[in-house]
Amino acid sequence: MIAKKPLFKKVDCYRIYVDDLEKGLAIYRDKLGHPIIWRSEDAIGLRIPDQDAEIVIQTKNKKAEVNLLVESVPEAINEIIEVGGSLLFGPIDIPIGKYAILKDPWNNELAILDRSKGLFITDKDGNIIGQEKK
Repeated sequence: MIAKKPLFKKVDCYRIYVDDLEKGLAIYRDKLGHPIIWRSEDAIGLRIPDQDAEIVIQTKNKKAEVNLLVESVPEAINEIIEVGGSLLFGPIDIPIGKYAILKDPWNNELAILDRSKGLFITDKDGNIIGQEKK
């Protein structure tokens, strides 16, 4: 059997809902010690030590979610559907690339994203000031 390159590259982030970003920062940054990596109007990425996955506190989606990084969301959708999965949502454009939610053959939700638009460039306070070009 020929070894296939793994579809999922890594856990990109753990996204959690907060009703107010400043209140979320008061807990996750100030009390639990996770420094800001980046911030936007409705989300803030926080560093998890010893890895490059991040916690993302956000105000849009009330459901916690693990986001898996893939090379290409459209290609990953095709691969997951080929093995009996189904598309639940997307793909949609997000600031760093594309995003979709699928189900595997056992009904496990798989939230996937790619970085096809590039990572954020931030200032010393985590404010987004640009974006890497892919």
